Amino acid sequence: MKRLQTFVLFLLASIVTLTVACAPQNEGDAKSFITVEDGKFIRNGEPYYFVGTNFWYGAILGSEGEGGNRERLMKELDFMKANGIDNLRILVGGEGENGLLGKIEPNLQPEPGVYNDEVLAGLDFLMMELGKRDMTAVLYFNNAWEWSGGYTQYVAWANETPVLVPRVDGWFSYNAFAGEFVRNERAKQIFYDHLRYIISRTNRYTGIKYIDDPAIFSWQICNEPRAFSSKEVNNQEAFAEWLATSAKIIRELDPNHMISTGSEGFYGCEWDMELCEKIHAVEEISYINCHVWPYNWKWMRGDAMREDLQQSCENTEEYINMHLELGEKIGKPVVVEEFGMPRDNMDFHKGSPVICRDLYYTFVFDLIVKAKERGGVFAGCNFWSWGGYAQTNVEDHEYWAKGDDYTGDPAQEQQGLNSIFVEDESTLNIIRNTNLKLGNL
Repeated sequence: MKRLQTFVLFLLASIVTLTVACAPQNEGDAKSFITVEDGKFIRNGEPYYFVGTNFWYGAILGSEGEGGNRERLMKELDFMKANGIDNLRILVGGEGENGLLGKIEPNLQPEPGVYNDEVLAGLDFLMMELGKRDMTAVLYFNNAWEWSGGYTQYVAWANETPVLVPRVDGWFSYNAFAGEFVRNERAKQIFYDHLRYIISRTNRYTGIKYIDDPAIFSWQICNEPRAFSSKEVNNQEAFAEWLATSAKIIRELDPNHMISTGSEGFYGCEWDMELCEKIHAVEEISYINCHVWPYNWKWMRGDAMREDLQQSCENTEEYINMHLELGEKIGKPVVVEEFGMPRDNMDFHKGSPVICRDLYYTFVFDLIVKAKERGGVFAGCNFWSWGGYAQTNVEDHEYWAKGDDYTGDPAQEQQGLNSIFVEDESTLNIIRNTNLKLGNL
């Protein structure tokens, strides 16, 4: 019966996709853009609450070059749409050279200002297909972590030095190197040029300027931006200034779309709620981000997941509430745009039990449903992350290798760690039922 229900929803989504594909797209139709009013997202005149996902590799999958698979991309989008997942958080593209340990490829920007046109075409194709399905994307530009280049690649370009790899050079060296980004004017200028280039583009398939495309939910400055302060150097002021400057540049280029930070919130702001408020109170920033990671943050032990689940849920609610209080204070919605849970017993194989994950997802989703019922500022979440139809090779190797399918787990993490696959029917039922309650199906 579950498989039949999934098939029917998939068929309905396909019919909707074909209908939308035949309809004209309204360039610059302000009513199509999702906005913020009184601390809520407004979509088509109504408050919008959602359960979305992270789909970082979407633009690569949309390419006809290395790593591309447009047939799989459309299949993934149809399946997500059938489950009410219409908000996807996606990496614009990686930076730097290929072949580095723990780093995705191919990269969008192999050198400063030099772009891989096949990946750009993949981004254009992805945005076209999202528009056909009335889906939206949070597009993030930068990354505090090594798996897509990000901070350290910009510093390496600016200083004309090799990039650091944490699994080779160590985390302390990496953190110090990454921390230079917010202080390095040349590195930031290269990044600002990247912002201008992408935001000013016109989609080659639709002819729609990116600034006029309602399939963009928001521009996001960075994935998990951090100040990377140390005992020797406090980077917080430079960090806040960089985010504010980036937001202003984006707003100057694009008057239509929302802008977000990509922050983990309190945890990513060096356990400083004043800094968290400062970066989210910037006028151009439309809503508040936070991420929650019970296992990564050592709230949960891998060999005692069931025993630690209740405490993890309590810690999660307390953490989210900190940001909801901030949302009420400054009048902005809150999105938990990353949260995840490993498979039971840290088993990476598809089809292995996900009892803890299902319980945890249910707990987080119920908070959003309750928020909608009372008109609260907890507006949505993006679980980490979408594996979909990907095939894994964990029996042979746990980490991504060139030629493998892309899963929701980037190259520096074990494949299958946090991914939701189409075989995870119990989890998908929870996601689908929640989106039904939220009015997205």
